[in-house]
Amino acid sequence: EVKVRTVAGLGPVLVDGQGITLYLFTTDQQGQPSRCYDICAVQWPPLTLSHGVTAPMVGAGIQSRLLGTAPRTDGTTQVTYNGWPLYLWPPDRAPGQANGQALTNAGGQWYVVDPSGHAVKTSGSA
Repeated sequence: EVKVRTVAGLGPVLVDGQGITLYLFTTDQQGQPSRCYDICAVQWPPLTLSHGVTAPMVGAGIQSRLLGTAPRTDGTTQVTYNGWPLYLWPPDRAPGQANGQALTNAGGQWYVVDPSGHAVKTSGSA
């Protein structure tokens, strides 16, 4: 599930079914599969569909037409929003955290995503 939750200092942003903040990677290209593999995907795990699930679940505040998927080279399916592959940042362990916001890491910058599918380019953290 992908839904919207307000994170202090950032406003409404996309989160997973457990309320953990989701990010986009500026090195990716909107509408294209992920460029984040190997150590990048270890540091920033992609949000993927569980085995046997064919589509992400639309949660509160999500525009269903923006929610999609893209194939990964390992055979998994990554969840996308407005064409951007979505990722988790493992140091975000609880809802409301956004420790990965505006980080430069793994060859690019990382931003939380607003409900319209755009990067939130402020640098506050929760």
